[in-house]
Amino acid sequence: MRRHFTMFAAYNQWANKHIYDAAADLADDEFTRDVGAAFGSMMGTLNHILVADRIWMKRFTGEGDAPTRLDTVLHGDLPALRAAREAEDKRIFDWVESREDKDFSGRFTYITVTDVRTISQRLSPALGHFFNHQTHHRGQAHTILTMLGRASVALDLVYFLRMQEGRSYA
Repeated sequence: MRRHFTMFAAYNQWANKHIYDAAADLADDEFTRDVGAAFGSMMGTLNHILVADRIWMKRFTGEGDAPTRLDTVLHGDLPALRAAREAEDKRIFDWVESREDKDFSGRFTYITVTDVRTISQRLSPALGHFFNHQTHHRGQAHTILTMLGRASVALDLVYFLRMQEGRSYA
């Protein structure tokens, strides 16, 4: 299991780099333009992904800041948001890589953000959700880019895996 989730943590870093590279080509007004996406704009969407990651990492590790609203704007400009994203991606990768295989079958308990209740669940399915959530919202970021007339960004997992031959998690 560790190899599996380490691969997803590495893929997460790779995919985020590509979506942030594409977002860097947006003018400030395009970056903040509400295009009707779930979190409005590219800025709102990228902030939401980071917010959710911080919430989940606080649940998994017991450490770090966890916003109390899913629409929190942590950073209104791309350079600051990107720096925070890169730091969080490293944190995620390092934490997953530091786990033992047995850890993934364990349970953890946390309090939800949206309806404030206590949940206990297995780590492995929660990590599956964690990485799937990021992919879901990166897809929305991709749609925002194309709505703004930008080129499609190839974020498919298979492209990442083809570049990873020889890695321990590939």
